[in-house]
Amino acid sequence: MDDTEKLNQNKTTNRIFYLILFLAVVLAGFLCKTMSTVIIPVVFSFMLSFVFLPIIKKLNVKTGIPWVISSLIIVILFFVGILGLTSILVTSLTGIIAEYPKYENRFMSIYQVIANNFGIEIDNTKSLFQNLWGSLKIREYMQKLAVMLSSGVISFIKTIFLISILTAFILIEMRLTKRKMHYAFKDNRAKITRISNQIINQTVRYISIKFFISLGTGILCGIAALIIGLDFPIVWGFLAFIMNFIPIFGSIISVGLTTIFSLIQFYPNWGKTVFILIFMTSVNMILGNILEPRIEGKNLGVSPVIILISLSLWGYIWGFTGMLIAVPLMVIIKIFCENIDYLNGLAIVIGNDTRQQQTTEQNPEA
Repeated sequence: MDDTEKLNQNKTTNRIFYLILFLAVVLAGFLCKTMSTVIIPVVFSFMLSFVFLPIIKKLNVKTGIPWVISSLIIVILFFVGILGLTSILVTSLTGIIAEYPKYENRFMSIYQVIANNFGIEIDNTKSLFQNLWGSLKIREYMQKLAVMLSSGVISFIKTIFLISILTAFILIEMRLTKRKMHYAFKDNRAKITRISNQIINQTVRYISIKFFISLGTGILCGIAALIIGLDFPIVWGFLAFIMNFIPIFGSIISVGLTTIFSLIQFYPNWGKTVFILIFMTSVNMILGNILEPRIEGKNLGVSPVIILISLSLWGYIWGFTGMLIAVPLMVIIKIFCENIDYLNGLAIVIGNDTRQQQTTEQNPEA
């Protein structure tokens, strides 16, 4: 077989490989969407395990607490913390509903301006929701939303409980992972170990940095809401915290919702609303676009365009949950592609800088 035939055979093999890879990705996406109730808790559990693993190692080495006990302590603290935070949020949201009559007149004033500008029929003798139900036909949507919220709280608690149990078992099992890999992948042990370390280190780094930046954003926005006199500052601080995990769109949503509520509360006084808008935008810009990239550096190396595409795809597959974990999933995919010869080209496409890809190849332990 001459060189030309070998080259043609290699091209054919590559085309077949990429075709099979494309079909496998489509099939995997379909399975992820149809089996989301099963896969999402597993994915979250593994990511939490990666984050908790360094803490458990330190507890085990420095304090001598057994691995199993350390794992259970961390998971129980996580579960109790989530339940406590959920309780605070539910109390705050209940307070918002209880305080609704206070906002009725402001609601009606704003709605009247909108109705006059857009030619929507309005009856001043009826309440806001009566006008909305009569003019915009949203009664059925409100009923569906109420059912979704009530079932959503129960589903959320069940999911968190399931994630906690899975995380505990994964962490307990991780004490034997190194030994299992030693026997399972004798020929490629070094490569598998390198991939595992990269995934854990990059995931922990991203989630840790994102957590503290988001926490700082939430605290500053909550304090600003408290100082300015905006009702339910805990809710707006938590909203800024959780939405900051979603790149680009999350900050826009949190700033928009908080600004709209401040407009309703302080209407027709525009000063405090403008302050909230400017302050929250500035905090998100400084922490998210200046401080976070400086701390994070270029270690993640995922292209902004790929991040946007990833947000769209995972948002479609898993909704809000998919958008939360879209970036760490892309980082994991990129690491796998970097360590598989056939997928090096895909890793470069996903990456942010080809020079960084070359550096990674020269220093695989980095």
